[in-house]
Amino acid sequence: MSHYKSNLRDIEFNLFEVFGTDKLLGTGPWAELDIDTAKEILAEVERISREDLAASFEDSDRNPPVFDPTTNTAPVPASFKKSYDTWMESGFWSLQAPEEIGGTPAPSSLVWATAEMICGANAPIWMYGAGPFFSRVVFENGNERDKRIAEIMVEKLWGATMVLTEPDAGSDVGAGKTYATPNEDGSWNISGVKRFITSAESDLQENIMHLVLARPRGVEGVGGPGTKGLSLFLVPKYHFDHETGDLTGERNGAYVTNVEHKMGIKVSNTCEVTFGDPQIGGGEPAKGWLLGEVHDGIRQMFDVIENARMMVGTKAIATLSTGYLNALEYAKTRVQGADLTNPAKDAPRVTITHHPDVRRSLLVQKSYAEGMRALIYLTTSWQDKILQHKADGTTDSEEAKLAVAVNDLLLPIVKGYGSEKAWTLLGTESLQTFGGSGFLQEYPIEQYVRDAKIDSIYEGTTAIQGQDFFFRKIVKDQGKAIGQLSADIKAFLAEDGNAELKASKDLLAKGLEDVEGIVGHMFTDLMSAQDEINNIYKVAQNTSRLLLSIGDVVIGWLLLKQAEIAANALATGASQKDTAFYQGKVAAAKFFASYTLPKIAAERAIAEAVDNSLMEFSEDIF
Repeated sequence: MSHYKSNLRDIEFNLFEVFGTDKLLGTGPWAELDIDTAKEILAEVERISREDLAASFEDSDRNPPVFDPTTNTAPVPASFKKSYDTWMESGFWSLQAPEEIGGTPAPSSLVWATAEMICGANAPIWMYGAGPFFSRVVFENGNERDKRIAEIMVEKLWGATMVLTEPDAGSDVGAGKTYATPNEDGSWNISGVKRFITSAESDLQENIMHLVLARPRGVEGVGGPGTKGLSLFLVPKYHFDHETGDLTGERNGAYVTNVEHKMGIKVSNTCEVTFGDPQIGGGEPAKGWLLGEVHDGIRQMFDVIENARMMVGTKAIATLSTGYLNALEYAKTRVQGADLTNPAKDAPRVTITHHPDVRRSLLVQKSYAEGMRALIYLTTSWQDKILQHKADGTTDSEEAKLAVAVNDLLLPIVKGYGSEKAWTLLGTESLQTFGGSGFLQEYPIEQYVRDAKIDSIYEGTTAIQGQDFFFRKIVKDQGKAIGQLSADIKAFLAEDGNAELKASKDLLAKGLEDVEGIVGHMFTDLMSAQDEINNIYKVAQNTSRLLLSIGDVVIGWLLLKQAEIAANALATGASQKDTAFYQGKVAAAKFFASYTLPKIAAERAIAEAVDNSLMEFSEDIF
């Protein structure tokens, strides 16, 4: 029986009843993709995920790849390879690739709907299969040579990696020391060591294309300090003919020199990669090509980073969803204790869904899982606008620029808020529902918890997401995107809605007011930092608090938005099979509003009371 429990009904509810993806299908860039085909894709990906991809979830954790330092290889278990091959043979990966090089045009909403199911069933399959998306980055940023390389990546189903982090630099990408020197034939030799590189080695593909950030040397005007001095290079594992894509049989000097031993997602090889070391392999140089023949590496890499952050948030949210549904199934069958209203010693024992705190826990899990799923589709609805503007050639319009800004604003919430809440709730609520059984490998929750912890760390920790959210996505943007988000919530609050939800909407209005108060206070501290420089520390203490508080407000809004639609459906005669689904939407929204949103007032009080005392302590006190 599959560990993975999907929620296809809720995915389709978001796509086709809340965010209007059905109205995009059959039009513009997606003229060839109608709603029936989209639903068939979703149904088949759900089946594959539940039956085939989930099949190797446990085995690939218990029997992870083993790194062989003599061959610099780390083959994956056969069960995982079978699952991976099933996904690639399905052809649905093509939704991520440009049509010009063999991809299938699809809205971002549909792409991330498939991603949720794959990541919930066996996330490393999506990670190893990222080549088609990387081909898009190469195609859209490259010259004619690179566009052909992108096409080969799709034709041959090559793997691909994003190569940023170095052992001594960590999250400080601009401190990287890996360097590149030009060759007479237009290629570059890359030298250095990178760490924490996902999918840099396996036996799943014939070749892997590394996208490597390195600092050029010996070229006037480029390669300076910081992130702006970095360029992006295409560095293959094996050399290949740039016209046919056939491997030449020659090994490039990019070798995996270690695979990390991790607490979770063990089948996903997290590698140290050494470039151009004469003592490793055959001593070959690590030869690569400058993407687009322009020294614009950090901007180009952000195309990859933003996609990776979306993936991390989607993975986290998908895992919480299946964690909740596993906990729900267990709770409905686990008989323990008598109903509290029956104190008799011989009272009949009941399933734990009769106990108030278990019901509280289940509603916490349901509301967050379904609210954060809606957050994914809110974000993809803006991404779909961006794609439409690209197709129309209107990327310079104010509407297009706003769509980019709002998407940029939402990504730290998807990644930072989504990963924090999923990891926390999987441990404190989903696993807890099982009691002692949740601690056993007999159930998948313990692996979910281990696999989910990385989500709040990689592609930028929650603290980094919080700082990025405030300093870049609010301050640098001059508040345009967050102003749009706030305006959308206020417009919803101003609508005449279902009377049953009025009290909940009042709580949302108060939560939004408190978040705006936190933002205003942080701006005051930021402005005063021009005179009192240490006040920047006060701002930095509140960035993660702001991120998580805004996440709560957005989730509260999206749940209530869904509840309005559900209440209308119930009032107009929902089908018998949908009645409980819609009732659950109303219940989750009301519960979240009363259980979570009032806590934002306390966060505002804390934010406004922050001082610099913790920065004044001697390190010795720690």
